[in-house]
Amino acid sequence: MRQAAANRERGVSDSGDQNHPLEAIDRDTVDRLLASERPGDQDVTDLARLFMRYELFPGAASLRHDLDRVLTFWGMSRDDLNSRARELWSAGFRPGQSDADEVGSGFDAQQSDSP
Repeated sequence: MRQAAANRERGVSDSGDQNHPLEAIDRDTVDRLLASERPGDQDVTDLARLFMRYELFPGAASLRHDLDRVLTFWGMSRDDLNSRARELWSAGFRPGQSDADEVGSGFDAQQSDSP
């Protein structure tokens, strides 16, 4: 009984699996990805980073299983996913970026003759 309480305090489940501190937040992201039929740039980079985060983590088996389900649903392999994510990063994509971030009035880029 004391061992189970000590494990919970250390973030370890009764089965010996650890609980990742970001698992609840990441679960929301994974659920969003499971609902995405056609992945966008943000989706691809989110899935790739979550695979990296949980790949060697000793726990979160349900979340890792759902990551694999997303990949299968999208018809991609891990190599395909990583290749696409690398292409996105090389092209300048950054998380949280949207088309609106790239459109502006140009006011701040205009040259002025006054000092």
